Amino acid sequence: MAQHDLHELLRSLRVWDAQVTELRPFDPDTAPPTPLTLFTNWFAEAVAAGQPEPHTMSLATVDEEGRPDVRIVMLHGADADGWSFATHATSRKGRALSARPYAALAFYWPALGRQVRVRGPVTPAPAEEGQADLHARSTGALAAALTGRQSEELSSVEELRRASDAAWQRARENPAEPSPTWTLYRLRPETVEFFQGDAERRHVRLEYRSTGFGWSRALLWP
Repeated sequence: MAQHDLHELLRSLRVWDAQVTELRPFDPDTAPPTPLTLFTNWFAEAVAAGQPEPHTMSLATVDEEGRPDVRIVMLHGADADGWSFATHATSRKGRALSARPYAALAFYWPALGRQVRVRGPVTPAPAEEGQADLHARSTGALAAALTGRQSEELSSVEELRRASDAAWQRARENPAEPSPTWTLYRLRPETVEFFQGDAERRHVRLEYRSTGFGWSRALLWP
């Protein structure tokens, strides 16, 4: 596609089409005192609204040289210990988190015109918790973890197919086989922002801030 065609295509697009998006009113004065409660409510509403893959999120990290990176990962849980996700400790993001254990998450649910942004320090969970989380997932998830070598250079698609086939066989034969480098990470939030889109561009942004004694709240200009 030519660059001119790309620009024409971009100009033709709109966000929050009323046929597929419901922009609900959001009164921040009625928001619960903790961000986890509001996140749980918004997540359930995104699922009920038919938002595809609402559990996927952008994960932003910074490597040891200060270079940012971002990718889409899956939310594994959110509770009093933080928002959790998993990857190999030897992967690119695993190495970045080892060097600089701080990250940001972003959820986007266009069915409701909503975003949630979470920032804070990241710590690995105990190894047994990471393995238990992995083995509670699908056979495919275990096979992918057993394939390993995430972020390493790959010589060919055929090499990947052979390694994946072998990992699938191991996962089927031994559903409890460990993947030593697979790690469950928890991001403990320092700030959590909730964004509700508005048709008149008067978007509501509510930010929760951890104070060490609870949570404070503030509105942000859109």
